[in-house]
Amino acid sequence: MMSWLRRLASTRLTLLGMVLLAIGAGLSYDNPADVSVWVLAGPLLLLASNLFAAILTQPGINRRPGLLMFHIGLLSICALAAIGRLTFYDARVEVSQNGAFDVAAVDEISQGMFHPSELNRVQFVQQGYTVEYRPGVVRGITRSYLQVSDGRGGWESKVVGDDTPLVVDGYRFYTTFNKGFAAVLTWSPDQGEAITGTLHMPSYPLFDYKQANSWTPPGSKKEIKFWLRLDTGMDEDADWLLDVSQAQSVLVVNNGEQRLELQTGQTASLPGGQLRYEALSGWMGYKIFYDPTLKWLFIASMLTVLGLCLHYWAKFKHQSMAIMTDKQSKT
Repeated sequence: MMSWLRRLASTRLTLLGMVLLAIGAGLSYDNPADVSVWVLAGPLLLLASNLFAAILTQPGINRRPGLLMFHIGLLSICALAAIGRLTFYDARVEVSQNGAFDVAAVDEISQGMFHPSELNRVQFVQQGYTVEYRPGVVRGITRSYLQVSDGRGGWESKVVGDDTPLVVDGYRFYTTFNKGFAAVLTWSPDQGEAITGTLHMPSYPLFDYKQANSWTPPGSKKEIKFWLRLDTGMDEDADWLLDVSQAQSVLVVNNGEQRLELQTGQTASLPGGQLRYEALSGWMGYKIFYDPTLKWLFIASMLTVLGLCLHYWAKFKHQSMAIMTDKQSKT
């Protein structure tokens, strides 16, 4: 048993684990969908096993409190990082203003095989948002206003941003540069019930000159093209505030046969029904992140640093005492 543990504690195995970890880190950069989480989790578990065996078999480690604490901290970091890769969740979602978060709208999902999949428990409603811009269209502080379920049948107001996430059941929602305007439309077909929906335009101001999208009414094969002409007060040479509630718009509608311009509240007659431009709205793009090990990784990191400090303090103290003893013996 001990001989097997000594082989597992080999420094050659440590070097191999570090090389594999470096390769895995390169392969898994930006969480590509076609790369298994095991390229990182595997080397991390190997290093954790290597450290555990070293702690048990090497007196130079387990008989020195500071060094022991340091290695236990490293062992914890490796194990927790591996668990984090097996349970993590990373995704993107766009949420319409005055609309509720919908799990079905989540996109670009990357997750560990043991992720608990509890995102459907998250409930919030997107309200307005503001984004501060500096000269040169440099994005500053984003403030996104939410109504979040308190789990008791009520709602509470939250303001989130790029560095201040909404945290619900371990899921973290961060605002991103991906946000923009939307047109709230009502389609009343010649036969059937009217439907109301929100049509998202491309990200603003990144695509301020391409605020276009298209939509095909139910039961029709003809696509309707839309272009949103905006007045947001954008000034590339000065500070300005992007605020959907302060923007003005004209919706240009093109069905191939006619071109119409609609103000909010106006209706146009099109083949197959009537289209009403209800209101100018907005949407916010969020990055969703989940990793249950973050808090414990911080604690393990502090334990590791403390252990290293204690080890070097004990070593320094021992050397100081040895020098003093040597001086006393000479006198």
